[in-house]
Amino acid sequence: MRAIKNILRKEIKKRINALSAEERVGLSQEVLSRLENNPQFQSAQTILMFWSLPDEIHTHQFIEQWSKKKKILLPVVKDDILEIREFRGMDSMQKGAFGILEPTGEKWKDYSAIDLCVIPGVGFDSAGNRLGRGKGYYDKLLPSIPSYKIGICLPCQLVEKVPTEKWDTEMDEVISLNEE
Repeated sequence: MRAIKNILRKEIKKRINALSAEERVGLSQEVLSRLENNPQFQSAQTILMFWSLPDEIHTHQFIEQWSKKKKILLPVVKDDILEIREFRGMDSMQKGAFGILEPTGEKWKDYSAIDLCVIPGVGFDSAGNRLGRGKGYYDKLLPSIPSYKIGICLPCQLVEKVPTEKWDTEMDEVISLNEE
């Protein structure tokens, strides 16, 4: 199964790399506009998001904008797990384990207070299956959070079928530009 997932990861990475930086930004803005208009997002007050890597939906500006109206939480890599901390502006961010900016401050412990999780992935399918980077960070974290889960991705990250294993967490919804 690991080999099949790795082949799919490489294929999707090629698709992403075929896009220009401008195309990625434009597509990201369109996907995030769909997220903003989603009823789950509109009603949520506390949202777990992610500070994007270059090959993901660009979330930085979106997070800064929405953190003025909603409580935005971000993951922090600690050894082999993700902790959650509140985004309190750029001044509270520092480089983390993989060179990703992460919020400083207190660890968020009240998972039941999270209204919505917006999750990245290498790939998704229309059934809500998610292909991650292979470290299992989100697969360890998400079962503890009882909220609605939305995966967001570029159109080239949508595949017909993501191979799954028993510990893979399914999304309730996937938002892209050519979803079914």
